[in-house]
Amino acid sequence: MKKLILVCLLATTSLFAQSKAPKQSNLESITLAGGCYWCVEAVYENLNGVQSAISGYAGGKNANPTYEDVSTGRSGYAEVVQITYDKNVTNLDEIFKVFFTVHDPTTLNRQGADVGTQYRSAIFYKNEVQKKAAQTVINDLKKAKIYDSPIVTTIEPLTKFYKAESYHQNYYENNKTQPYCQMVIQPKMEKFEKLFKNKLKKQK
Repeated sequence: MKKLILVCLLATTSLFAQSKAPKQSNLESITLAGGCYWCVEAVYENLNGVQSAISGYAGGKNANPTYEDVSTGRSGYAEVVQITYDKNVTNLDEIFKVFFTVHDPTTLNRQGADVGTQYRSAIFYKNEVQKKAAQTVINDLKKAKIYDSPIVTTIEPLTKFYKAESYHQNYYENNKTQPYCQMVIQPKMEKFEKLFKNKLKKQK
């Protein structure tokens, strides 16, 4: 029930002002961390209007991090997905709506059994518009008391995005029979498809 309330709340709240600058591309990108990037990527790859969802790393200091570096939990990097979307089809409001529905923003440095700073809940903004939108949505969720526990999602500047190794890309689509995909990713996909069935690329 609380997830449904969340969807309704965000649907009626304007969080993002589209740029009025002329001759700009209709494509925009936002970088999100919501636990294992395989899960986040799988969801957004199926959201109508999303052009690409690329798994990678953000938030650390040392250049060119590897999966092994990030997995230690000491690199400062988070597993993230950089989402590029068509503003004529979807918008930041909807991107955030999905984000706060399919992951738990109240568990510090973990999502389920995935534990460590690399699995933190975070929004990486690239400009002041995205920063303000992130602050607004979190403040609105807090006021509405959607969650029983405090929201711990951080709002961090995107200084550099590093694309993850090739075998991490499209992981769910390429490994649906793997236990992690069936036990962890599939339930998230089912929740997403149920709540956003009118927003899917492929109607089911």
